[in-house]
Amino acid sequence: MITVRRFWKLDQALRLLDFGPLLDWTESIDPPASGDDFAEQAIYVICNSGMRYIVAGPIFERCMVALRSGASATTVYGHPGKSRAIDDIWRDRDDIFSGYQGADDKLAYCQALPWIGPVTKYHLVKNLGVDTAKPDVHLMRLAKRDKTTPLKLCQRLSKHTGRRIATVDTTLWLACAEGILSSRRYEKKGWRAAFAGSAA
Repeated sequence: MITVRRFWKLDQALRLLDFGPLLDWTESIDPPASGDDFAEQAIYVICNSGMRYIVAGPIFERCMVALRSGASATTVYGHPGKSRAIDDIWRDRDDIFSGYQGADDKLAYCQALPWIGPVTKYHLVKNLGVDTAKPDVHLMRLAKRDKTTPLKLCQRLSKHTGRRIATVDTTLWLACAEGILSSRRYEKKGWRAAFAGSAA
């Protein structure tokens, strides 16, 4: 089981790799204040969908430079479906943001956006300040081993650490993405086989 003690080991390992600012940011995410803010987060999530974040980051930056200069994302991003979705969201950003503000179900609203799906909607609302967890492949594996769901796993750790649910989610996901914790080995063999730092 991922105990509180083990959670703090992951947190410490990530901070040693200079991820402290990211983890601290997740503790204090402000809701979007404008259509631009909303669109940037949606575009970031679209760029990250289906690829490693270290690859997606530069693509996102190129898209934002193009959009702010009045050009299409298609000029810098070769994925036709994603780049069209990015253009649509940027063009309609103020109307989309207004709709989001008035939506009773933020998750359902976000899933209705182009190229935002049933899993990536959680990524988006997290980046918009909603305190929840994303059931991605890493969190699903961790939760399966602990006989729970990603949300309940993160809620339990949040309750005992004082961290937001979204911060717990980000910590667990990033530890897996960075190879500190192997979600695949954790699911099959548990903590001692999966944690790179020690057998503790």
